[in-house]
Amino acid sequence: MTSQAKCPFHHAAGGGTSKDWWPNQLRVDLLNRHSEKSNPLGEHFSYAEAFKKLDYHALKADLVKLMTDSQPWWPADFGHYGPQMVRMAWHSAGTYRTLDGRGGGGRGQQRFAPLNSWPDNVNIDKSRRLLWPIKQKYGQSISWADLFILAGNVALESMGFRTFGFAGGRQDVWEPDQDVNWGAETKWLADDKRFHGQRELDHNLAATHMGLIYVNPEGPNASGDYLAAAHDIRATFYRMAMDDEEIVALIAGGHPLGKAHGAAPESHKGPEPEGARIEEQGLGWTSNYGQGHGKDTVSSGLEVTWTTTPAQWGNNFFENLFKYEWELEHSPAGAKQWVAKNAPEIIPDAHIPGKFHKPKMLTTDLTLRFDPEFGKISKRFHENPQAFADAFARAWFKLTHRDMGPKARYLGPEVPAEELLWQDPLPAATHQPTAADIADLKARIAAAGLSVSELVSVAWASASSFRGGDMRGGANGARLALSPQKDWAVNQGAVQVLPKLVDIQKASGKASLADVIVLAGVVGVEQAAKAAGVTVDVPFAPGRVDARQDQTDVKSFAVLEPVADGFRNYRKSPLGAPTEALLIDRAQQLTLTAPELTALIGGLRVLGANFDGSAHGVFTDRVGVLSNDFFVKLLDMGTVWAATDASAELFEGRDRSSGALRHTATRADLVFGSNSVLRAYAEVYASADGQAKLVRDFVAAWTKVMNLDRFDLA
Repeated sequence: MTSQAKCPFHHAAGGGTSKDWWPNQLRVDLLNRHSEKSNPLGEHFSYAEAFKKLDYHALKADLVKLMTDSQPWWPADFGHYGPQMVRMAWHSAGTYRTLDGRGGGGRGQQRFAPLNSWPDNVNIDKSRRLLWPIKQKYGQSISWADLFILAGNVALESMGFRTFGFAGGRQDVWEPDQDVNWGAETKWLADDKRFHGQRELDHNLAATHMGLIYVNPEGPNASGDYLAAAHDIRATFYRMAMDDEEIVALIAGGHPLGKAHGAAPESHKGPEPEGARIEEQGLGWTSNYGQGHGKDTVSSGLEVTWTTTPAQWGNNFFENLFKYEWELEHSPAGAKQWVAKNAPEIIPDAHIPGKFHKPKMLTTDLTLRFDPEFGKISKRFHENPQAFADAFARAWFKLTHRDMGPKARYLGPEVPAEELLWQDPLPAATHQPTAADIADLKARIAAAGLSVSELVSVAWASASSFRGGDMRGGANGARLALSPQKDWAVNQGAVQVLPKLVDIQKASGKASLADVIVLAGVVGVEQAAKAAGVTVDVPFAPGRVDARQDQTDVKSFAVLEPVADGFRNYRKSPLGAPTEALLIDRAQQLTLTAPELTALIGGLRVLGANFDGSAHGVFTDRVGVLSNDFFVKLLDMGTVWAATDASAELFEGRDRSSGALRHTATRADLVFGSNSVLRAYAEVYASADGQAKLVRDFVAAWTKVMNLDRFDLA
């Protein structure tokens, strides 16, 4: 046998994957990412329990020591690693965007591609390696995701700043996210085509260039135009859930510390970590300029130190920004930056004692002075350092915790007591229903004259707003009854059921409306299963509470409104993405696997849960019975399908022999017959022995969705 024959990969040499052959192939595989197969800690590992065993104060003490323990392989600027740890934490959290709740620091994704190799993250790999001895010491009691953010907090504190607090609870994942759309570009830092000439960033993106966290620090397309930069800064930071005051606080709060590195042309840098040689051991951007580090560091290409105290928190950034006039210059790497005119050399060198430089700024720094609105805020912060410090503390906490979800997920001794609106606060529980109370409520719901379709639809509408990206939404809080969710088009049918449930909740007084809504779904599913000949007890965990309108930020919750929800056959149009791809995206946000998605779709269709009560995909004449009819009839070769118009969004299924109309369907229905992976799952449920399995699997997946936001049960 030849050595080639022994190699399991020789057939693929020079060949392509299925995705190469069929680039529009549906990414069903996204639903099976981050499974227990990639988790070395096992499915029974509890990070919350491990975190409780952490010697938190010893960890912080070790981090403080690290800040000034300069290593010869990567010497600390100004003798302090604090600024680069702040940058690491910022860039870990700063990828968050409100539109889909993805990105952010909650999963430790900065360890993996593409983030570990983004040009904007150049040399952050060194910060992570500096942290490794501490991570090694404390093991699984502190996740990388938490350690990145905590290191940034400790860095600020060690440089004299008082932070707002810190919450642990970010659990690491063990493979790169594949579901985040970072943009269509195939080249790092290409021209910002994302604005398409109209100066409007594509709605689902939150950075102006592929490979940046926010914007080009040299201004749009490296123009040096600090006034034009204001538009880009707002566009990106707004999508990070920040307002103008938070924008100024964050930029001005980060830049007083440390420096940017552009000692020589960027051509001296080697490949990024993912492209580096194996002997680099996961490090990247190795420079052949001088010593390659210290005074010879080449990172962003900009060579800027902002303040006279770059390793100490203070207000010198604003003092310099307003004190001097600025003229354009080029860094040694050729990047556009600004130097103070006729200023003395008062800025200390990062590595050469006794050497000083003139104050310098980035193009985007000048935006904070010369944009009219930013300028007003900057002037106020300049004149009131305490207001600036408080604004930065709050903005930094929001930046680093925005994707963590509600405070129920927060861990540790430094969780702030103050409740913030962006945390989607909930009141304390006031109901403790007993088993008898729950049985009584179920009886009241069953006697309310509501159909299975209505019962199931209202519960699904309430719970399915959950987003796994930032742990927002869900049934807890009963926000289906509040603005903006009660006004969403997709919820209009479900909202009509609420008055009866409100009456039941008030008459009983034993449970919250949130619990009653979910319990309505329990009643509906149990009735539907019984009608299919399968008796089940759908699990129900009481303890939900009802949010008030003043605890619900309408603007913040508006981004949770789905543009498409294939579970309810809802879609706005046009959207520029296939309906079936949007269905996968929705399922991924609900943390569903492909089999769970399949079971839920098949069940919801026969239960009549379409948002508008339509018959699309309702392949049964027994609506309200939890049967496997959807799968049986979808796979029936006696039906032939054809699109009803050029958009190919709606279809008619006709009898292959007579031509008589049998069914109507959407792409979200037919994909379970057309996609080979989803069809394989559909065949399981369509088989003669698939009925009971469908009921069991549907109930399990249903219960999972109902409890996605029950972090108190973990």
